[in-house]
Amino acid sequence: MVKGGGDFFFPLSYTSPIEEHLNTRANVGMQDLSSMGEVDIKGPGAERLINCLLVNEIRDMEPGQMRYSTLCNAEGGIVDDVTVYKFSDEHFMIVTSSGPRKKTYRWIADHAIGTSSYVSDLTAAIALPVVQGPKSRDLLARVTTGVDFASLKYFRFATGSIGETEVLISRSGYTGELGYEIYTPAEEAASVWELLVREGKAYGLLPYGVSAMQSLRVEKGYALYGNDLNERYTPFHAGLERWVRFEKRDFVGREALLRVQEQGVDERWVGLVLDGELPAPTGAPVYSVGGVETQERRQFSGPEAGAPLDRYAFGEQLGQVTISIRGHSVGKTLALAYLRTTHAWPGSRVLVALNERPVLATVTPTPFFDPQGNRLRAKY
Repeated sequence: MVKGGGDFFFPLSYTSPIEEHLNTRANVGMQDLSSMGEVDIKGPGAERLINCLLVNEIRDMEPGQMRYSTLCNAEGGIVDDVTVYKFSDEHFMIVTSSGPRKKTYRWIADHAIGTSSYVSDLTAAIALPVVQGPKSRDLLARVTTGVDFASLKYFRFATGSIGETEVLISRSGYTGELGYEIYTPAEEAASVWELLVREGKAYGLLPYGVSAMQSLRVEKGYALYGNDLNERYTPFHAGLERWVRFEKRDFVGREALLRVQEQGVDERWVGLVLDGELPAPTGAPVYSVGGVETQERRQFSGPEAGAPLDRYAFGEQLGQVTISIRGHSVGKTLALAYLRTTHAWPGSRVLVALNERPVLATVTPTPFFDPQGNRLRAKY
C-alpha cells in the first residue's frame, strides 16, 4: 500500500504491475478510485457559478452529459482539472482530482456565496470502482440493469443497478480504453466490488493498482494533478488550451490566459522516449545534448583501481521530468516533462540526468499509445 492523493492509501499492485497493465489492455481491469472528490452543486445559480469557474463552456451541455475542464486562478494557474456532470439545469456534480479535492471543494464553495447555488462535498458518501478494457462493456451489460450500454456514448452517463445497488455509470476513464466509472454508495461498495470480481472471471477481470494506473495513463499522455499540473502552470503550458473557451465573456483567469495566449509560453509539457529500460526519477533534470561534458577520471582504490571513471559536467537545465515509467504496451521507457519551448518540438534530442548519468531521450508526440483514440471508441 502507498499513500496517495487526498491522504488515501492505495495498493501499488495486486499481483504484477506488468500483468495488470497488459490485462487491462487485453481484457478488463478494475481499480478503486474512491479518492476522487465529488462536489454536488444545486440551485438556480448553479450553471452560472460553474461556467464562471471553469475555462470550458457548460451552458450547451445536455442532461446526462459530462465535460472536462480546468479550474484556474486569477493568474491563470491550474487549481485543478475536473469533470462536470449535468443532471439538470439546476443540478450538477464536479468530480475533482484526488490530491487537491479539499482545496477544490473550498474554492467552489467560496465562489458560491451569494450565487443562489448550494455546494456539498459528497466524497465520503461515494465510492468509485472503475472498470476498464475491451471487455468492460460486455461485463457491465451482464451485471447491470437499467442502462443501454450499446447507446451510451463516450463522456455520457446513466443510472442503473448492479445487483440491488443503485449506481451512476459514466463512460469514461483514465486508461485510454473503452471503460466505465461506477459511482456507488460507499456503504454498498464492497458488495459491488465482490460481485464484479466474481462475474468478471469469465471476462478475464483483474484488479489493478497504482503502478498499472500510472503506466496506462502515461502511455496516453494523461495528466495527473500534482507534478504534471499545479498552480504554477496554465493550460497553455500543459497542452490543455483546446478546452479554453474565450468566447465566454467572463470566467476566473480569463484576462491572464488571454495574455499567455498572446505572449506565448517559455516551457511546455511534452512526451519523451528514453534510450534504455530504466525510468528516470520524478523531478530528474533535463539538459541539452551540447550542454553536458564528460570528464574522465580513474578509480584510485579497491579491486577496480585504475579503471576509468567517467564524471559529467551538466550545463544549463532545460526542464524537469514529472513522471517516467516503462510503457508495457509500447515496449519503451517513457517520460512526461516540462521543457523550454526551444527544445520542445517533436524529434528534439535531449539528455535526462539518471543517477547523475546522462541518458538520451527524444521528444515524442503524445499519446504514445493508440494516438487515433480507436480503443476509446471500442474499435480494436
